[in-house]
Amino acid sequence: MAADMLPVVAIVGRPNVGKSTLFNRLIGKRLALVDDQPGVTRDRREGDAKLFDLDFRIVDTAGYEDDDVATLPGRMRQQTEAAVEGANVALFVVDGRAGVTPLDEEIARWLRTTTVPVVFAINKAEGKQAENTVLEAYALGFGEGITISAEHGEGMADLFQALMPHIDAADLGDEEDERPDAPLKLAIVGRPNAGKSTLINTLLGEDRLVTGPEAGITRDSIEIEWVWHDPNTAEPELAAGPVRLIDTAGMRKRARVQEKLEKLSVADARRAIDFAEVVVLLLDASKGLELQDLKIADHVVQEGRALIIAINKWDIAENASSLFNGIRGALDEGLAQLKGVPLIAVSAMTGKGLDQMLSAAFAARDAWNSRVSTSVLNRWFEAAVDANPPPAPGGKRIKLRYITQAKSRPPTFVIFGSRVDQLPESYRRYLLNGIRRDLDFGAVPVRLNLRATSNPFAAEKN
Repeated sequence: MAADMLPVVAIVGRPNVGKSTLFNRLIGKRLALVDDQPGVTRDRREGDAKLFDLDFRIVDTAGYEDDDVATLPGRMRQQTEAAVEGANVALFVVDGRAGVTPLDEEIARWLRTTTVPVVFAINKAEGKQAENTVLEAYALGFGEGITISAEHGEGMADLFQALMPHIDAADLGDEEDERPDAPLKLAIVGRPNAGKSTLINTLLGEDRLVTGPEAGITRDSIEIEWVWHDPNTAEPELAAGPVRLIDTAGMRKRARVQEKLEKLSVADARRAIDFAEVVVLLLDASKGLELQDLKIADHVVQEGRALIIAINKWDIAENASSLFNGIRGALDEGLAQLKGVPLIAVSAMTGKGLDQMLSAAFAARDAWNSRVSTSVLNRWFEAAVDANPPPAPGGKRIKLRYITQAKSRPPTFVIFGSRVDQLPESYRRYLLNGIRRDLDFGAVPVRLNLRATSNPFAAEKN
């Protein structure tokens, strides 16, 4: 993303609370001057910041002072006010060693009059004095402050968690997609002639798409706005779910895709998967599960989309029970990284199972969109690590300290610890399976990143 399109975070506070030190840490280099003397920063300084998986533009402001606008401190305050006015979120910093001062209270009153969201941080929180500051800080009106040490890099995970929703909300596209009434983006994919267009026609109740026995009739990805009414509720008219249906071209084995037009069609289907929130992979009951189906499913999972498998032509399936169990077993083996994907028997011709499929799709999107609070997440994490501690390669323990959810769509988590580069893949799977099972993410793809807790400025110290 271009720098001028990044969300903007403005650091605000009175002089000498550590704003420039925090600015340097977030941009990853010593760009702003740092000194014990207050008032070193007089102009706004900006840089591209990265905090784990968050990218944003950071603004280091002059220390806010309550002086006449004609004076230098007054003009510096005007620069700070302008920076906050143009920011997506203000990061209000106080000094944990000095406690809450009258000027901190003045800044808090001013910030409460703005429309900019505020993240409140107590810096220099290494000592016991900061504990008293945490209690005093409640009076500022921003709840419990995040305790950090900009100099030593402590509390960065908590800062990440606090900034994340505001930075996410700055992306208007994501904000629109996460509205409760936003249409479910549902792509129907599969091999040629699996019945994708017929299924969509049945859902719509009209012959909206051309169908026939010939494989490959659909060449472009077709989007259709539609509303599904859940028949399993007492008042289905109140349980309407807007859907953006996406019909796609059949996806054959790459070696068989030879014509230029078909190559373009398959590429278009892959882009439809990238655009979707939930993907229904439609199988042909007369052909069962083939390797190409598993490749399509793996592509959906790798792209981080929620996946549902629907077995079509169930009305003419032979040995239905053994067919279903066989496909279930093959899926669990072939998609070992995502066991338990919903498997639903449907008939595009008769409509059997289609409401069940839609209900599963909306439930999958809810899980794909969901977030877990840091407190709940870390209670689960501590119990999981206590029940099965990580190994100690070479006799040296791997310490996993805490976990946070970086984003949703798909759910992405970050674990902080030491020696995490030596954590076995089997232990990662143990944690991923536990997140899905215990925190109600079901079979949606969940991503897990590991981050070492270290001080990137340690080598610079004299």
